[in-house]
Amino acid sequence: MTRSELIAGLAEDNPHLTIADVERIVATLFDEMTIALARGERVELRGFGAFTVKRRSARAGRNPRTGETVEVAQKSVPFFKAGKELRERVNKPPAAPNGKKNGGAKA
Repeated sequence: MTRSELIAGLAEDNPHLTIADVERIVATLFDEMTIALARGERVELRGFGAFTVKRRSARAGRNPRTGETVEVAQKSVPFFKAGKELRERVNKPPAAPNGKKNGGAKA
């Protein structure tokens, strides 16, 4: 799902909001999450998951084109850990059409 698909879906589900309002809400949410992560804070969305920042130490890397050894500086990278509810919903078997059970195929 892209950002524009998210905005379109939220606007469709909330007809009392204009698309401009939904765009502003989504932008504000992402901006606040980004600012919190930049400060090294943890962002948790209950039932969805948690975003944290992990530090990666400096190391010696390799240029894949030339094979030359290069120094890779220390950096911070965002990390996402899915919440229990999200994991359960993703791993739940899909519902069968017309309310039928997902059993073996009949010949």
